[in-house]
Parts: sequence; C-alpha cells; structure tokens
Amino acid sequence: MAIHKTAIIADSAVIPASCEIGPNVVIGEGVVLGENVKIMANAYLEYCEIGEGTLISPFASLGTAPQDLSYRGQKTKAVIGKNCIIKEYVTINRGAGEDGAVTKVGDKCLFMASSHVAHNCVVEDEAIFANLATIGGHVHIGKGAFLGGMSVFHQNIRIGEYVIISGFSAARMDLPPFCKAAGAPAVLHGANIVGLKRRGFSPEERKNIREAYRLIQSRKYVLSKVTDILEEQYPEDKNILRLVEFIRTSKRGIYLSRQSNDNDEEV
Repeated sequence: MAIHKTAIIADSAVIPASCEIGPNVVIGEGVVLGENVKIMANAYLEYCEIGEGTLISPFASLGTAPQDLSYRGQKTKAVIGKNCIIKEYVTINRGAGEDGAVTKVGDKCLFMASSHVAHNCVVEDEAIFANLATIGGHVHIGKGAFLGGMSVFHQNIRIGEYVIISGFSAARMDLPPFCKAAGAPAVLHGANIVGLKRRGFSPEERKNIREAYRLIQSRKYVLSKVTDILEEQYPEDKNILRLVEFIRTSKRGIYLSRQSNDNDEEV
C-alpha cells in the first residue's frame, strides 16, 4: 500500500493494499475503495464507494453532503464504478433524502475538470462530462452520453443513451436516446450518426434511427402519433422501441427543433 505520510485517513476507511494515496489526501468516514484505486494529491472523499481501477485527480471532492436545503444528515452515500477517470475539481455529492439514498456512477466514466454530479443522480456506464458540465439532482444520464463543456441540466430530467450535447447548452426537459442536441434550451438536431458508428451500431441500425428522428422532427404528426408509427414500422428494432418507450414515459417533455435534417451525416 502506497499512502503518503501527509494523507489523513479515517480509521473506518476500507483501503486495499493495491491502492495509491497521494499527499494531503483526506479520506473521511464511510469510504470503501476497490483494488488499484489511485487518489492524487489534495483530493477529499467521504461516504463513498469507489470501484477498482478508478483514478481520482487533485482537488476532486467525492461523497460530500448534497447541496439540498432539506438534507438533515441522513446516512447516504455516492457509489462510483470501476475504471472511471475523475479529473481536477470534480464534485460528486452523495444522496439526499431518507437513509440509504445513493448517487450512482457507472463504470468507465470520464469526468473532465470541474464537472458536477448532484445528489441522487444516476450516471450510466461510459458517460463523458466535458469541463464544467453540471447536472442537478435526480438526473438520469444514459450509457455513453456526452455532455459538452459548460452545459447545465435541470433536476429530474433524463438524458438518453449515446446522446451528444454541444457545449454551452442547457436543458430542463428530457433528451431522448441516440440524438444530437444543442442550444439553450437544447433542442434536437437529428441522430448522433457519427457517435453511433463509433459505438458499433450497424448501418441498418443507424439508418433506422436517422429516419426515426426525421419523423420525430417533422411537422406532419404530433409526437404521440409519431411513436405509434415508429412502433408499427419497426416492431423488431430494439433501438427504435427503446426510443419510443423513452418518449412515452417522459414526464418532463421533450424539446423539438422542428428543423429539417437534410444535412445529417451519411450512415
């Protein structure tokens, strides 16, 4: 175990011998580290579980109390998955509410400098937060989503899997899976074709998703009718059915740009 002599570690912390802890790190109560976790100088941790192989950069602050005026010291925590990269000044708050509330981050996520995850959020595997990306409480981020730099997101919204959102965007409504979005408010700009190709989606899958977004953003039908049409046209396509399910279960609503997608990238 490599623990710098200036590190301050609570007696209750669980730290495997394979971990590396740098100068002036503070590890408070309720911390459990997985194998091969590396914590660099001046990071602060409390009430969190960190998965194996995760890198925590200087001045990151993990598991700290939620920024929620209703919080009264309940026993909550943050759970961060395996092989994540957490860069400088990132903040991930623990849950708020009743005992046992959790903020959860999946595996292989990247949090660039000064990004923020608020209380009770769920961030699925392989999500990327660019610098200063910020999500409010109870936000759900889908697998492989990319949040651009300096983008901000209202509490209780959902961002679907494999979404890409440009920098300086803002949203207080849901953004469905597989889309591109930009602006304040962040509106749809068609399907994330390049991202889907990089993620291994087949040409047919990408074509279907692109056509679905063209229909979603058309002026021809209301959104409830669009979901019926998509379900009928693609009854065996799991991606389209996932998109339909997301739209139908949205509680916050969905922004539509209602713009032509003629300039979408080739499949």
